[in-house]
Amino acid sequence: MLDDALEHLVRGIVDHPDDVQVAAKTLRRGDLLEVRVHPEDLGRVIGRGGRTARALRTVVGALSTEGPVRIDVVDVDRR
Repeated sequence: MLDDALEHLVRGIVDHPDDVQVAAKTLRRGDLLEVRVHPEDLGRVIGRGGRTARALRTVVGALSTEGPVRIDVVDVDRR
């Protein structure tokens, strides 16, 4: 559910919504949501001074009922 919500939010921000992919992973310290975007959209998702990324983390953290959630933003070229 969190990955779908995050994907919806990120698709609304970027210029290349078809390149947005969100992968959910469970780690020992909690859940990890990995967001992959087009290289041209990376700055748009991170935002000035990290404000957009921080806002996304806040919204997803508020939706989470199972504890802390980490969000990593990665461009499509990096694997």
